[in-house]
Amino acid sequence: MARANDEAAAALEEYAELFALNGGDAFRVRSYQKAAKSIAGHPEDLRSVPVRQIPGVGEAIAKKVEEFLARGSFRQLDDLRGKVPDGVRRLTRIPSLGPKKALFLFQELGVDSPEALAEAIRGGRLAGVRGFGAKTEENLLKGIEQMEQSGQRVHLGVAMELAEKVMASLPAEQIAYAGSLRRMRETVGDIDILAVGPVSLMEVFSAQPYVTEVIAAGERKTSIRTDRGIQVDLRVVPAESWGAALVYFTGSKEHNVHIREMAVKKGWKLSEYGLFDADDQVIAAATEEDIYAALGMQYVPPPMREDGGEIAAALRGELPELVTLADIKGDLHTHTNLTDGIASLEDMVAAASARGYAYYAITDHAPNLVMQRMTLEKALDQRTQIAALQAKYPNMRLLQGTELNIAPDGSVDWPLDVLEGFDVRVASVHSHFGQSRDEMTRRFIAACENPGVHIIGHPTTRKIGKREPVDADWEAVFRAAARTGTAMEIDSYPDRADLPSDLVRLARHHGVKFSIDSDSHAIPHLEHQRFGVGIAQRAWLTTDDVINTWPLERLLTFLRQ
Repeated sequence: MARANDEAAAALEEYAELFALNGGDAFRVRSYQKAAKSIAGHPEDLRSVPVRQIPGVGEAIAKKVEEFLARGSFRQLDDLRGKVPDGVRRLTRIPSLGPKKALFLFQELGVDSPEALAEAIRGGRLAGVRGFGAKTEENLLKGIEQMEQSGQRVHLGVAMELAEKVMASLPAEQIAYAGSLRRMRETVGDIDILAVGPVSLMEVFSAQPYVTEVIAAGERKTSIRTDRGIQVDLRVVPAESWGAALVYFTGSKEHNVHIREMAVKKGWKLSEYGLFDADDQVIAAATEEDIYAALGMQYVPPPMREDGGEIAAALRGELPELVTLADIKGDLHTHTNLTDGIASLEDMVAAASARGYAYYAITDHAPNLVMQRMTLEKALDQRTQIAALQAKYPNMRLLQGTELNIAPDGSVDWPLDVLEGFDVRVASVHSHFGQSRDEMTRRFIAACENPGVHIIGHPTTRKIGKREPVDADWEAVFRAAARTGTAMEIDSYPDRADLPSDLVRLARHHGVKFSIDSDSHAIPHLEHQRFGVGIAQRAWLTTDDVINTWPLERLLTFLRQ
């Protein structure tokens, strides 16, 4: 997605937030949020299209966007930034604390940051204040703790976009990202970039417009902080040591310690410069494959390098052939502007076809997610549209699906006779996240046992940095899913990354199958599948585990069962 789109959307989101904090009209706040969503999800670069042609962008908003594109901000945003302290804006990042309460805390109690709020709660200053009962205080403290734990870690989507931006800006002979990003960890702290090139790369790096602070500068390593607040470390390494450096700086630490111990037992030494014998002669260094081969093992894909049994399996020659992005034959969870998507049915289908998919499911929300204003009549009308569109795409089977809502008692929106009219039925929890462990477990098991449900969508419901996962007995849920032939989703949307890789491995142990889906609400979101594949690789999944890598007939047979 074009960077200008992201930046303009972020500016409108910030303006909406500040406007709300200043008591602005809720309708106008939603208008700015809707426009930001449209701009972020627009497939073309904002600088190459008339802004007013983007859905949801009216005259007043268009003028602000045009000013932003010209100078990097707009007057009304600058004015509001001066009125609201940054700490008050940080208050609204606390789960369950909205702008009205944040503004009240600041104006009436002088609370100007999450830290000050925690101190006020512990000091009893909120006792008796309307709207801040004991349960609310408890939830706020949990939310503050959650913010502190997430710290400066960002989800994969943010980290990947930044890493690719940095690499594109540097004229290196060879360049790659390493660290937890290369291992496809679901959150990333600092970003590690390795490059082969002249020392002058460091000066080029430090002078980039995304750099706000040079933390440390040297000939071999330079660390900067970006305008996103993320630290990026650039290391220039010798070409002849490229493979060894990639192994070393990709990690994990535990994986590296294990293979270094293997080298020591052979009387060798392994470092970022290479694998050396007792006489300091190079055994291997140029490629990662050479390093692993010299140690007598298969090449270990980066997402597996967590010292979770992959070294023993590689020594035995028994590493699985992991699922790859090229194996994905279709997407089974996507949305259009019939509910909360940005793009039309026609545009989403065309974008899916351009990806070479063999099949593609449209799964707009079902009626019980009331704010989406969905009805069965609208769903049936969409079914007619899909049937008409199918003639244009002879090489891609269009599937009409639905994303159902799992109610607190485990029931879903429609009865079985209605559900059977949909090709793909994803069922997800969208409310009542605070149920007890037993209640939530029963809720998921009931959904799995419903013969109208094919896939459990974004199972833990988490939003990284915003909402904690629900509490459930996942062993019991996965046993039910395996028994009923219900697939678990790996939602590739990077702020969800749900199921997480540890739960994917647990589910696989119980015999569960998976669907790697983008949960797209706009055309650029279709690209998110690479993140879901990364989760699957971390969990050692193969194509046999992932239903949307299967040929169409095998998939349809699974869904019919």
